Amino acid sequence: MKRKRSFVLDEKDDKAVQLFAELGMPKNLAKTLMYISQMAECKSADVEQGADLRQPEVSVAMQEMRRRGWAKKRDLKKKGKGRPVHIYKLTKPLPTILKNFEQEKMKQVATIKNDLSELQTLIKQYK
Repeated sequence: MKRKRSFVLDEKDDKAVQLFAELGMPKNLAKTLMYISQMAECKSADVEQGADLRQPEVSVAMQEMRRRGWAKKRDLKKKGKGRPVHIYKLTKPLPTILKNFEQEKMKQVATIKNDLSELQTLIKQYK
C-alpha cells in the first residue's frame, strides 16, 4: 500500500485482487479485504477512498466479510446527532482468510469432479 493523502491499494494489492476475482471472489470484496488487511482498524470512508469503491459497495463487501467471520464492526458515536461511524477490523489474519477461501474452492473442485464423473457414467448409457 502506498501513502498519498491516505492509504491506497498499490500494484501488488491490485494483483492479489485480480487473482481473488479470477478465483470467483467478487472484486469489491477482494478490494475491501486487501485494504482492511493492511490496517489495524479503518472507517468505511477510508475503505471507499483507499480501495476506490462507493459506499454501497463497501457496505455489501463488509456484510459478506462479517458473514464469513473475517471481520467485525464497531460503531463510533459522533458528537451530537447523526449516525455513528462504522469502524472495521479483521478478525483473522490474511493468511488464515486465504486458507479458508482455498478450502472453500477445493470443496467446489471436488463437487465439480464428482458431478463430471457421474455425468460420464450416465452418458455411457447412451451409447
